This record gives sequence, C-alpha cells and structure tokens, in this order.
Amino acid sequence: MATMLNEKPNAEELPSTGAAGMILDGRYLPPPEDKDGKIWIRTSALIQAEPQNLYELWRNVEAAPSWQEQITQVIATGERTSHWAMESDGKTIEWDAEILADEPGKRIAWHSIGGDADTAGEVIFEVAPGGHGTMVTVLQEFRMGKLTSAWETIVGRNPKQAVIENLRHFKALAETGEIPTIQGQPNYDRGMIGKLKASTYGETVPTPSGTNSL
Repeated sequence: MATMLNEKPNAEELPSTGAAGMILDGRYLPPPEDKDGKIWIRTSALIQAEPQNLYELWRNVEAAPSWQEQITQVIATGERTSHWAMESDGKTIEWDAEILADEPGKRIAWHSIGGDADTAGEVIFEVAPGGHGTMVTVLQEFRMGKLTSAWETIVGRNPKQAVIENLRHFKALAETGEIPTIQGQPNYDRGMIGKLKASTYGETVPTPSGTNSL
C-alpha cells in the first residue's frame, strides 16, 4: 500500500521520498484507476491534534466502533491482528485484519486476512505546514466481489463514501472528543435536496457514538 498513496488535495510541500507513497516534485501522484475488480479511495483531512495522539487513537482498534460507521465490535486477537464485525438492519459481515506496517506517530498499513471483506489500506500522519495541526491521509483499496454485494447491501452506500465519512468522524472525535449529529433531534427536516443527498450518499447511516476510549 505504501507505493499507492500518492496525492493530496492540499498544496503543501511534501518530502521527495517516504512511506506515504509515490511522490514527484513534492506532490503525491494520482491514485490507481478503478479497474479489474478493485476500487480505490483516498481522502485527507487537516486535524488540529498532534500526530502521535492521532496515531494512538487510530491504532486503538477496539475503539474503532466509536468513530467508524456501523462497526459494532472490534476484538484485538494479537499484537497486530483483530476481528471486525459490521451490522445494519440485523445483518452482519465479519472479517479478520492484520497490521502490515506500524510506525508510531507516522503511519499504519493493514489488510484483511479472511472473512467477508477483501480490503487493504494505510493512513499517514504528517505535521501540517507551520506545525499547525496534522494532515491525515487515508488510502484504501476494496477488491470487489463478495465485499461489494455484502457491504452495499448491508451498509446501503458505496465503500468510498464510508471512508470519507469515517475520516470526518475521526477528525471530530480527535478535535472535540465527540461526533456531532442532528439525527433524531426535533425539527430534523432536511428538505428535498437534503433528502436526495441522504438517498444518494447514504447519509441516513447512523452516526458513531463518538466515545473516545483513550
């Protein structure tokens, strides 16, 4: 995965080499094209927290249900292995995952090793220009097949949108200690455009609890 994380939407200068991926003239190169049964998503967020603190929050896999949508349980089964469960509308998919690279305060890379998911990814934590926060970049690959039918049927949205939303939740939790939501509040009427977006992007998916267990 390290060779695949290759671009950021922001314009800050980046090192010419490093674990973040393929870099040319100080910029990440474009990500791989979706093809051959694989889809890719890369997303970034500037988070007002120290890289080490963000690394620790992400590395605490058993806390993932607090910020990852519809993840109901994660059990650490070893120093680098874990068992994951996702549930929606009474349906569950489960898989095992293994951490491939673990660089405290800098990078985590992982992949699935069995079950209902066939995926791999990495997250990079880089100090933002001027030392103002941390740029967190996530690249994830989904090898489609049984995963796409299971994921989209159970979750109700494309995996790419889930990765984007999960990073947004991670940012909120890291910066404020909670994940804001207006679901279930009085007068929660988004209008026609809002309802269309909810239908298109799966925005009716319940917001994670936002309980920071660190």
